[in-house]
Amino acid sequence: MLTVRFAADGDEARWRELFTAYGVFYETAFDRPVLDGVWRWIRDPEHPLICFLAEDARGRVIGFAHVREQSDTFTAGHGWYLDDLYTDENARGTGAGTALIDAIAAHAAAHGGGTLRWITAADNERAQRVYDRLAERTTWVTYEKEV
Repeated sequence: MLTVRFAADGDEARWRELFTAYGVFYETAFDRPVLDGVWRWIRDPEHPLICFLAEDARGRVIGFAHVREQSDTFTAGHGWYLDDLYTDENARGTGAGTALIDAIAAHAAAHGGGTLRWITAADNERAQRVYDRLAERTTWVTYEKEV
């Protein structure tokens, strides 16, 4: 059985392991200032970033998701952006990703509703199979510019 909950102070070490593995998956090395900074955001009740954790039946954290509320200019209402979602490689296929997205959707619905959006890499086909079951694939193209 899977459970999903908010991150707590005692989760830092496991979250760091998973977030580092997430970076490796996307060929990104998160250095200590990034890890420290994101964890600080997660634990800051004034910061908009929320961290959900998925636990297996033994209570081991097997995945995380970072989401934040944002203004939706198409509706003049609430919107939600799922920044990151990762499941431990050994726990893939357990439903953790689905459970995390369902928990985020329930949280969003309880806090004003709106649209939940996220992106994934074009070659992340395994995740896309899950996402295609849970949400509508859009035709939007994403751009980035460092400033």
